[in-house]
Amino acid sequence: MGRVYIVDEDVEEYLSKLCSQQAGPVTGLLIGQSSGQRDFVVIAAPTPKDEESAGKTVDKEWVSEHARQVSRMLLGGLTVLGVFMITDADAKDTITTLRQLVFAVENLISSEQKWSPAEDDVTDCVTLHVNPKTRKTVCRTFDIKDPKSAAKPADLKYQSGVGSCWTTVSCWLNVDLLIPLPDSRASKENSQKGLQEGLKVWTRQIENAVCLIDGKKLPEDSELTSGQKRNVRQTYTAQLLTTGEEQRSADVVQPCGGSVTVRGAVHCRAFLHTHKPKVKLAEKLLKRDAISTVATRVQMLLDEPLASEEQIKDARGNKQQTEEFCLPRRIFCPLKSSGSLYVCDYQFSDEGLSEIVDRLKEMLGVDTAEEDLDTTQEMTAEITQGSAPTEPPVENNEELKPKSNNYMGAFMAAAAALLATAASMMYYSDM
Repeated sequence: MGRVYIVDEDVEEYLSKLCSQQAGPVTGLLIGQSSGQRDFVVIAAPTPKDEESAGKTVDKEWVSEHARQVSRMLLGGLTVLGVFMITDADAKDTITTLRQLVFAVENLISSEQKWSPAEDDVTDCVTLHVNPKTRKTVCRTFDIKDPKSAAKPADLKYQSGVGSCWTTVSCWLNVDLLIPLPDSRASKENSQKGLQEGLKVWTRQIENAVCLIDGKKLPEDSELTSGQKRNVRQTYTAQLLTTGEEQRSADVVQPCGGSVTVRGAVHCRAFLHTHKPKVKLAEKLLKRDAISTVATRVQMLLDEPLASEEQIKDARGNKQQTEEFCLPRRIFCPLKSSGSLYVCDYQFSDEGLSEIVDRLKEMLGVDTAEEDLDTTQEMTAEITQGSAPTEPPVENNEELKPKSNNYMGAFMAAAAALLATAASMMYYSDM
């Protein structure tokens, strides 16, 4: 027996709407949560239009880039489960394209994931073919960890209220991360590698952190909602307690050309379907959300230049040791159809909420209003006089110019002059 996909009726209605509007192949992402033999689908996000292909062909790179950006906007417990395609071509003729899409999507998303895979992680991803004329659907899965995986049949079942009454676990996490950079005038690739290696050390700390839920250390195998009413939304507040052991064990004497300090606080959140969620799963999903939101903001740092050539020359000429940057904050958006599920985006200091609304629509197909956004969980950083750490005067010998990236549509278009990272403030210093 194949996997079962429980799809929210709102997703069914949305797919039906896309069928009626279809004027060529339509592709998109299926988003939700995996659980044992069942997956829960709560969002269908169509791929934004590509003017170059004009909707006549399926662009594998375009679809996978969309998936990468969408994965950054998903909170703990919500993932890209697979892809869908709406076309009147025969299902047998689309299987190769869908297979290529689902593997490309997973490869690009996993390239940004810093957390360690678990033995109980589901490795099956779904492909859904919908014929807009007959409305016939064909659902298959592939094991994306097996390059030779063959298609396996899966069952698709539509239900109402799939996205309602999910259990929520949240926490606020203080971040104080120092990452040394290579002692080299060499390329940006070396600096990127240094940042990623430093992030791996912090990731291990979070993975090994002690998780308290409502102030208690609960047994991993216990049911999180034990003793609570069924089908009622439950919310829990957690704490992640870390030690410095991983950091100290990684400390070695090495030449450094600079450092990046990430300092501030982030809000993390994870969702669990209400079918007897375990404490172990809640901890795993919350930790992964913490790691993902930090990694996302660090990756945004790598996607954009730290400073212009003029700023770098000025820093060298005036022996300027530290650069300060205000960093983006996480904005939360409720899924109106669910009532308990949220997605997120990142707001830079020079952006308005209207830009967040536009990106949510473009990337996820989510219609929302500015007043519906939750902007209260993370505060906007402010650079104040003397807020940066002082360093003894030395010559600047490091250029950090992360690779620029052309974002889809207006996504992150205003980030060019700012650094993006995991907290409310970041310092870039020479050593």
